[in-house]
Amino acid sequence: MDFCTLGMFIIDDIYPAPSHPDQTPQKNIIGGAGTYSAIGARLLSPPPSSRSVGWIVDTGTDFPPELREIIASWQTGVLLRPRDALTTRGWNGYGENDHRAFKYLTEKKRLTADDLTDELLAAKSFHLICSPTRCVELVKRIRDRRREMLGPGGKDPIIIWEPVPDMCTPAELDNTLHTLKWVDVISPNHEELAALFDFRHGNSFDSSAVIAQASRLLEHGIGIEGKGAIVVRCGKEGCYVVERSSSAKGRSSSFFPAFFLDSSHVIDPTGGGNGFLGGFAMGLVKFMEAEGVFRPQDAAIWGTVAASFCIQQVGVPVLGKDSDQQETWNGEHVEERMLKYSLQLSRQDDWM
Repeated sequence: MDFCTLGMFIIDDIYPAPSHPDQTPQKNIIGGAGTYSAIGARLLSPPPSSRSVGWIVDTGTDFPPELREIIASWQTGVLLRPRDALTTRGWNGYGENDHRAFKYLTEKKRLTADDLTDELLAAKSFHLICSPTRCVELVKRIRDRRREMLGPGGKDPIIIWEPVPDMCTPAELDNTLHTLKWVDVISPNHEELAALFDFRHGNSFDSSAVIAQASRLLEHGIGIEGKGAIVVRCGKEGCYVVERSSSAKGRSSSFFPAFFLDSSHVIDPTGGGNGFLGGFAMGLVKFMEAEGVFRPQDAAIWGTVAASFCIQQVGVPVLGKDSDQQETWNGEHVEERMLKYSLQLSRQDDWM
């Protein structure tokens, strides 16, 4: 396994913002942070590598058979488990500036490190979405179980932590700082990062605030050796990646624009950030395998392209085949979109 997420699978009902009266509510939509992160990783892992994308789906008594068929078509390393209860379902309501409200409609089935099979446990990277305290518990348990299985010489996996929004508060800042040494990457969105420091962006995006707040986290060091990264997902503004370096500034950082500069291409931002992290994780793993180097800024390109496919429609991107039977998503080849984005970046003049 190259990637494994402990995020959940959720069946979503999605309600558009009042400013989009032309859009109708969508029901029985494949969703969940775990699902979208797995999709993001899968987009950049065509068969047979698709089997290296690990995730868990708890199928309740109401699980729609058509969703099972869609999941099977992706050819991932998914673990489908029957559940003697209703499938986890969620309500998603959108407001202005992509503000999202969420609540569970059925009882959630939260995943733990003990849910991992040996195959999933051996993954090279993990995506966790949880509170600071639970993140530490999960990482400890994953490491302990891996040592039991692989022996003391086993290599620790890359840990990518996505903090849950309701725990991004000033009261949780100390716990967040403590958790940083247990992960390789922390990735809040810009609003969650701001909330940690009791700041609000309001109607305009404040890039200077993102830089200052990310720098405060970086001062505490990410990972055991302090060599990890902060990846701030900034919605339509793209993302900001910062890590320590030997440069005069003591850090290396870049803003990456979103793939779609025209917002008319964005139909539903649900899952875009999670999909970004799945693609980002695959980039980290592939660069590490090829060069033995931790390269979060290069991996951000993979994440940005993965996110672009997740937000083009309500629900998950659509897998298909072209006339030559080559894999497409939303009618496009992923490698072609990667090339387009690379060319887009080459025209950027204001790298930071």
